[in-house]
Amino acid sequence: MADSELFERGLQRRREVLGSEYVDANLRDSDEFMMAFQRAVTEVAWGWAWSRPGLDAKTRSMISLAMLTALGRFDELGIYVKGALRSGVSVGEIQEVLIQAIAYCGTPAGRQAFLAAHRALSAEGALG
Repeated sequence: MADSELFERGLQRRREVLGSEYVDANLRDSDEFMMAFQRAVTEVAWGWAWSRPGLDAKTRSMISLAMLTALGRFDELGIYVKGALRSGVSVGEIQEVLIQAIAYCGTPAGRQAFLAAHRALSAEGALG
């Protein structure tokens, strides 16, 4: 099956935000079964939602951090912290998003989000 325009646009945006190494490893490690998921997330999340003109990547990254905190998806949050840095979100802005999330998601979710973000930021050498 030929790749759709939505998939190609999503793949480009996904690589811009999450990095080619991460995205290519996900695709390479996906068998035929998992490629159904890869295609769906690339087309819907990245080709459609992330590629819309209404918000820039920095804003979308900050929103994603808040939503992942609210959903308790802390492993994913670590991945998106790295993407947020690539999208121009500062460490201070990441901290502010997570502080805001504490107020609306509660301290247990906020604590886990801070821990996940701290691990990701440390791994990226972003903390002084």
